[in-house]
Amino acid sequence: MSKIFPKSANKLPLQIIIFVFILAGAVTAATTYYATPKYTRVGYAPVQPVPYSHALHVGQLGLDCRYCHSNVDKSGVANLPTAQTCMNCHLHIKTDSPLLAPVRASYASGDPVPWKRIHQTPDYVYFNHSVHVNRGVSCYECHGQINEMDVVQHAKPLSMSFCLDCHRNPAPRIRPLDLVTNLNWRPEQMPDHAAWAAQFVKNNKVLPPTSCTGCHR
Repeated sequence: MSKIFPKSANKLPLQIIIFVFILAGAVTAATTYYATPKYTRVGYAPVQPVPYSHALHVGQLGLDCRYCHSNVDKSGVANLPTAQTCMNCHLHIKTDSPLLAPVRASYASGDPVPWKRIHQTPDYVYFNHSVHVNRGVSCYECHGQINEMDVVQHAKPLSMSFCLDCHRNPAPRIRPLDLVTNLNWRPEQMPDHAAWAAQFVKNNKVLPPTSCTGCHR
């Protein structure tokens, strides 16, 4: 047999094992680095059944986020608007617009408009909207400048590191409660924001969890 296989062939099994370990390590490292919302979700902007423009409704007309997402300060989930919510206005405005046909059909049948969800945490992540909104965390912090979007897109990574950065130091991202839905307001506009936020954190016992059990329940 030695005349058929060279002596170096004896090293082949070990070389294969080493190669497999290196390949598995490279795949694991690449997956860990790139298979995160920063790379897989940011920029995601699906075509919706109705071309709803936040730039128009929120940016120009001044609708408050809570008019459509009415439970965002009461529930863990930011509910999507029902057809009734849309028709409160569109029974009188653009009543025959073909773009609003899915809304009118939903209003007549009672079936929900098949909106495509854009922002969604994994099943193993616990997130409560009302806790954040009622502690002065604006929609802007997680959803970006949504009042300027004609087509809503996934703007922030919403990764574990993204959340932990805020949980470890929430004060810079906190604002007065009456400004939570003012997406154009920034902390820099309050001259004493750092001192105010530190006091707010203390008075309201803002203690975001940083342990695994805080978000993985």
